[in-house]
Amino acid sequence: MTDRLWLKSYPEGVPADLPSSPYTSLVALMEESFRQYADRSAYSFMGKDVSFGETDRLSRAFAAYLQGLGLAQGDRVAIMMPNVPQYPAAVAAILRAGYVVVNVNPLYTARELEHQLKDSGSKAIVIIENFAHTLEKCIAATPVKHVVLCAMGDRLGLLKGALVNLVVRKVKKLVPPFSLPAAVRFNEAVTRGERGTLRQPAIKPDDVAVLQYTGGTTGVSKGAVLLHRNVIANVLQSEIWNSPAMKKIPAGQQPTGVCALPLYHIFAFTVGMMLSMRTGGKLILIPNPRDLPAVLKELSKHTFHSFPAVNTLFNGLANHPDFNKVDWSNLKVSVGGGMAVQGAVAQKWFEKTGCPICEGYGLSETSPSASCNPVTATEYTGTIGVPLPSTWMKIDDEGRDVPQGQAGEIAIKGPQVMAGYWQRPDETAKVMTADGWFKSGDVGIMDERGFFRIVDRKKDMILVSGFNVYPNEVEDVVAKLDGVLECACVGVADAQTGEAVKLVIVKKDPSLTEEKVRAWCRENMTGYKQPRVIEFRTDLPKTPVGKILRRELRDAK
Repeated sequence: MTDRLWLKSYPEGVPADLPSSPYTSLVALMEESFRQYADRSAYSFMGKDVSFGETDRLSRAFAAYLQGLGLAQGDRVAIMMPNVPQYPAAVAAILRAGYVVVNVNPLYTARELEHQLKDSGSKAIVIIENFAHTLEKCIAATPVKHVVLCAMGDRLGLLKGALVNLVVRKVKKLVPPFSLPAAVRFNEAVTRGERGTLRQPAIKPDDVAVLQYTGGTTGVSKGAVLLHRNVIANVLQSEIWNSPAMKKIPAGQQPTGVCALPLYHIFAFTVGMMLSMRTGGKLILIPNPRDLPAVLKELSKHTFHSFPAVNTLFNGLANHPDFNKVDWSNLKVSVGGGMAVQGAVAQKWFEKTGCPICEGYGLSETSPSASCNPVTATEYTGTIGVPLPSTWMKIDDEGRDVPQGQAGEIAIKGPQVMAGYWQRPDETAKVMTADGWFKSGDVGIMDERGFFRIVDRKKDMILVSGFNVYPNEVEDVVAKLDGVLECACVGVADAQTGEAVKLVIVKKDPSLTEEKVRAWCRENMTGYKQPRVIEFRTDLPKTPVGKILRRELRDAK
């Protein structure tokens, strides 16, 4: 495959390939920005700005604290927090100390958290106190030896911080009781670290930077191994791709982005936090994107230029009565990722903001961005755009290139493609070819201009608001509930979330109720995995050999 059809669709000034990277590691990238932009605001959170210089000092001290725990270079440290200033500081500290970041969804149940901590071999965890009760339930079964506890108000100053923590703990009652007697508070860890010295480990481009957990092509959650050079490449690719629009920011204005997507999600991690770090931009940290009035109230206080989000967030905001209280006139780039952007949502967003949603595509395994629509486009294309610089994409059928215009599996090759799945060579072999192509599991078509469109998924994965839900996992959990004979899980269309989980159950015990099933799911699975629809049947459709036909359940009206 030599003809990159898509290059003729590139905006003027966007190169076909990345220039060679100026960085040997993400640490080199971050430390350059800490020096260059020390006096600039790096993050805005609950009315308080945190500078690059402050993030530098905070992360340096915290890195020294982590090294003082006796961890070896390459050890894994988990982060389980919403979008708070301690998150980017912890990421910078973990990487500067020579360790590997393990991003954890803070809404995980104890079962899900235990699996990820054990699988990654995490020796330490940085966790916000709101979810400490979850860790308490499973920590004894994990390798975690060190716990650092954060609170919402840690970095807001003495008075405001104390007030915020009081409201979170006592008024809103968002911190359930927990007991983790050996845990150290974040601010205390920083104070201890300030008394120590940070040893600067030699970090190479091929060292592991992040374990990003995903179901991949099956239901077992596994860590995509992202090397320093993988994430660096994707940051530089995203910067170059956005540049035709970001060049329009008036001189003297600091590039400012909205970070409403959770930082544990690779889209926000790379295209939000790391890209903003590289460009010296300010990031508005939104701790709870579901609280739309609070999101709009926060945005009304800022001038901002870029907004990466998922379809559900664009849709929710555009339809909110407070939408016009925000000044959207400075918005230059709206990137849609994580799930398909709906045409009606894209049209409404463009009408209301004057800034088109450029839909992109990627996976945890590609750091994440693989393709995107040009940021100069004004019309919704219904495609996932064209491959980013230095990225190759093709339509594949079991190793054979499929002619243009015909459907097949999307395969991706580029510097942002992961090294493999953490300690799972068998799973890696299923998705990576010997010559470096990653098989996405998504079925697509490439048109005559080199634009790609997704038409189906090979896998049974359900995409709920940009998050992968694997039927195997849901079925495994539900099958353990007394009274369930067998069950099957499928995705159904949902106006709000794109897809929702539908669960079909055959009862073993007639007394099993929908409420019992829902309670069990709440206890064992985070919110987006829980079924929206529960249906009881006398039997499930199966093949002659007894395999459940999920497609028939999906097609059933």
